[in-house]
Amino acid sequence: MATSLPSASEPSHVVITGAAGALGRAVVQRFLGEGARLALIGHSDKQLADAFPGLDNSRHLLIAADVTSESSMQAAAGQIVQAFQRVDTVVHVAGGFEMGAAVHTLERASWDRMMNLNAWSFVAVAQAFAPSMIERKAGSMIAVTAKVAGRGVASMSAYIASKSALQRLVESMAAELSPHGIRVNSIAPSVLDTAANRQAMPDANPADWVSTDVAAQTVAFLASLAAQALHGQHLTLDA
Repeated sequence: MATSLPSASEPSHVVITGAAGALGRAVVQRFLGEGARLALIGHSDKQLADAFPGLDNSRHLLIAADVTSESSMQAAAGQIVQAFQRVDTVVHVAGGFEMGAAVHTLERASWDRMMNLNAWSFVAVAQAFAPSMIERKAGSMIAVTAKVAGRGVASMSAYIASKSALQRLVESMAAELSPHGIRVNSIAPSVLDTAANRQAMPDANPADWVSTDVAAQTVAFLASLAAQALHGQHLTLDA
């Protein structure tokens, strides 16, 4: 079933989690360039205000919410749907990364942290926004997974397991929601070229990394009518 999109005369309504991060800001700029009306979700009001000082608050929303909390996301979604009347696209950028111990010395707290940030958060976001999309029989949800999700790597087991779990959630949800006209997909970058990654890996060559602008362009593609035949796909991004 093809997903209906807003007509050319009306803006798309887009929700972006993790909006204040490096990739989130690039995604925001991409959709702003397309004339979309945005609801930006971040850790705190201050974080969002600092990241988007010139944003038109009469048109766009800045919402502090915890993406790992069902109640927090339900409250955010209620506020957004009330203001926008509909949500066309949800881009779930929020997540986390950390190196870890070897599997045989892995601490439960590290495992839970990665699973909560990268996998459960998608469930909480989906619970908040999918019902209104199902009612309209239209919409698109886009997650940010990872190229490395397909195979284990030393000292990254919890992170990779959480991103692999996220990919399976995307695939399952795509199968569940495609009959309702909703598309669910992800982008799966290798290493994103961000200031934090440059600082964390000073000896690496950023020329081998993926720019946040390119990643944002791919997100916008997945939200567009051009991607209406894609369901449960992970678009690998590599330099």
